[in-house]
Amino acid sequence: MGTDRVLARPIDLVRYSSDASPYRLLPKAVVMARDADDVAKVFAYARRESVPVTLRGAGTSLNGQGQGAGILVDVRQSFGGIEVLEEGAKVRVRPGTILGHVNRVLAPYGRKLGPDPASTDIATVGGVIANNSGGMRCGTTRDSYSTIRSLVLVLTSGTTVDTATPGAEERFAEAEPELAAELLAIRGEIIADEELTSRIRAKFEIKNTTGYRLCAFLDASTPVEILRRLVVGSEGTIAFVAEATFDTVPKPAKTTLAWLHFPDVPSAVAPVNDLVKAGATAVELMVAPALIAAGYSFPGAPEYFKEIDPASAALLVEFGGDDDVELDAKEKQASAIAGKGLIRPLEFTRDPERVELYWRIREGLHGLAGKLRLPGTALIVEDVCVPPARIAEATEDLRALLAAHGFLAGAAGHASAGNLHFMLTPDFAKPEDVERYEAFMEGLVDLILGKYDGSLKAEHGTGVNMAPFVEREWGAKATELMWRVKKAADPDGVLAPGVVLNRDPGCHLKNLRTTPPIEEEATACVECGFCEPVCPSRYLTTTPRQRIVIRREMARQAPGSPVYEALVADYEYDALETCAADGSCRLVCPVGIDTGKLVKGYRSEQHSDRAERVALALAKRWAAVERSARGGLRTGNAIAKVAGDAPVRGLSRATRQVLGRELVPEWGEAMPKAAAPDLPKTAREGAVAVYLPACINRMMGAPRGGGAGPSLPAALVKVSKRAGMPVWIPPDVAGTCCATPWSSKGFRRGQEWMARETVERLWRWSGEGALPVVIDASSCTLGLAAEVVDSLDDKGKSRHAKLQILDSVTWASRLLGNLEVSAKLGSIAVHPTCSTRHLGLAPELAKLAGELADSAVVPRTSTCCGFAGDRGFLHPELTASATVPEALELAGQSFDAYISTNRTCEIGMERATGERYRSAIEVLEEITRS
Repeated sequence: MGTDRVLARPIDLVRYSSDASPYRLLPKAVVMARDADDVAKVFAYARRESVPVTLRGAGTSLNGQGQGAGILVDVRQSFGGIEVLEEGAKVRVRPGTILGHVNRVLAPYGRKLGPDPASTDIATVGGVIANNSGGMRCGTTRDSYSTIRSLVLVLTSGTTVDTATPGAEERFAEAEPELAAELLAIRGEIIADEELTSRIRAKFEIKNTTGYRLCAFLDASTPVEILRRLVVGSEGTIAFVAEATFDTVPKPAKTTLAWLHFPDVPSAVAPVNDLVKAGATAVELMVAPALIAAGYSFPGAPEYFKEIDPASAALLVEFGGDDDVELDAKEKQASAIAGKGLIRPLEFTRDPERVELYWRIREGLHGLAGKLRLPGTALIVEDVCVPPARIAEATEDLRALLAAHGFLAGAAGHASAGNLHFMLTPDFAKPEDVERYEAFMEGLVDLILGKYDGSLKAEHGTGVNMAPFVEREWGAKATELMWRVKKAADPDGVLAPGVVLNRDPGCHLKNLRTTPPIEEEATACVECGFCEPVCPSRYLTTTPRQRIVIRREMARQAPGSPVYEALVADYEYDALETCAADGSCRLVCPVGIDTGKLVKGYRSEQHSDRAERVALALAKRWAAVERSARGGLRTGNAIAKVAGDAPVRGLSRATRQVLGRELVPEWGEAMPKAAAPDLPKTAREGAVAVYLPACINRMMGAPRGGGAGPSLPAALVKVSKRAGMPVWIPPDVAGTCCATPWSSKGFRRGQEWMARETVERLWRWSGEGALPVVIDASSCTLGLAAEVVDSLDDKGKSRHAKLQILDSVTWASRLLGNLEVSAKLGSIAVHPTCSTRHLGLAPELAKLAGELADSAVVPRTSTCCGFAGDRGFLHPELTASATVPEALELAGQSFDAYISTNRTCEIGMERATGERYRSAIEVLEEITRS
């Protein structure tokens, strides 16, 4: 593989020891596979050395499928890829691709993938196939099993099987004669047993991911087609899925959504079948305690949630249609079906923001339970399924069982499918809680199997925690056939042994993860991995989840132990220096953790008193720093023009060795020109807003060879005047800053001084809040609008509350109404920065771009670029890694303009793509010139 592809440091083994399940298992090595050949090489080594192999995608599995004690193979990083076929009717996908990315590619075709788990924006397609993951809308007819048309598989023998190629059956029979013969033999035995055949059919009439899909032997008659179906839901225990081709499903052009509130669970469940028959695309059951908690936890949630009867229940019902007329008819039909039993008036909404909020509430149960659980407890997410007609009865039985064992008696689920989800929060550091968990699991198995003949796992996969109960659900004969499948496909037993099938009745009680106390900011982490796809360092060092997992391992270790010392030694670079501290993780975290805030705290603790004094002195002399930066850029670019960038970069690296790589930036490729020393002349009289050019835009100008055109400050002044909304730049603006350069590095004194100084200046310049303040860099807008508040005293907070701070995106949108566009551009590529997302302005930026050009494209892979102010200068490798997916997505396309909202982010994207990125303000000024 090469040493760069095999990770074996303690910090690497620890960061891969956790997934979203309650288990913790340390691998012996982690392999970063590049392609299917790499996976085959690992399989060959594993068979030869009798070492188990676990295939890992996003690590969001809930039952321990993403962990292993042998070799862990990362099949996410290098396995992305989407190919749309037949005008969107089909799509070919590689296993490391995030499910939500596929849907965004399919959206213009009016199509989507059938599986729609709550982890759509995190889970990889390979994991979704491996677990046959379900969701709110897919039922049993749109899951992976039902919609996959072909697979490319790698067997443990090294054989590659493309099920779609002509002659696949013949080649398979020649390459794998024993496996082919055994699959046909098992099929013959099943077909000959009418009772077993009937049992298999009945088991898959409802959602079921317990054990292997024995229905494959009834739904196909040839070895390759049987194997293709068996692999779905096999949780990486039969073969590696190198590629999958799906039939896609229609995506409604419009949707409408409503909460239907009923006095109790039985009355809530009563209209479910009729609602489904009326065309409801989703019918989700939620009990009142969860809604009450949501009312207090989700900004924008309906106020009445806080006051609903704790015994009541609600359905979240969604309808889709081609137009408003169709939705009108469906809303009327829903009202006729459920209207008489409701305890609140029925109110549908088609507003996209409200629809998104309601789904966040439904999907946010994970986060609610994570926030409310006691310190030290785990969070286990379970799902079971019963015949849909019995869901009301099962819900009440399940809640009673949860309460009897001291767990939160809450439940939610896909009512139309009879699928219930619930959470358990035991503390596995306490033996009595392990016993309580074991007793509950026994009770759950008895209830779901004994009373309802249901599925112990509906859509999360069997995993380790349900493996001991497979035979209780399926019976001895069916389970023995599953063991034969496993033996035939994996004769050496190297693929994820103990997952799906396990002869140890207590395997689900081993390797349980404890949750030792760590920093308060991170203690609520449930290690779900939702943060990882947006983390800039995800392909370079560690992710937010991994930073916390490593910290917990430090807490488990005795101080001074070899493991502890090894973790501490590598944590500095892997977790602290390469964290962008951009807070993107908080936006997607179910429990709202900002790992960047945690890292800033670590950085602050590392600073000496002298370092704090130096940082404070720099804050007080920031105007001089600006002048020095402009001078450095002028000098550096002059040298680079003659001798190239290498000499300047060498000098910067030598200086970093002496003064520290966390203080001195590295001279990179295509450094921008210095900004003009003088800002545009403006007047206070007649101005409708104060304009504060960000200090980064007072230091850095356009890229080298960036072409003609005014600077960003000049463009904003010009276009504002053109729109009849002139702005005023205060003459004493030099030295003013949003304080983010200090907060991101954890320099508290400098941050506090600059925050207070800047707010006082804004108060004075704005006429005590009478004029809005326009900022031309979104990170500075975020810093001044939100992040400086904690550094202010009561007087400062009072003044800050009266300030109107506007980002350039909002300002541009306001100007546009007063401007005449002389000629729209043909196309624009948009990079929304992390600050834009924090400010909630990403949709407005995309809309603005759509007004500036006929076509505006926001890459589906766009996340934080990792520049993080100056971190891209301190650690250019961070930005280089973070921007690769977006640059690859844009490669081969041509746009008339590339826009963003932050100069350093624009530099990062310029380095990644080779294209010039500008502010939307500059483009607006250009296309509205007379």
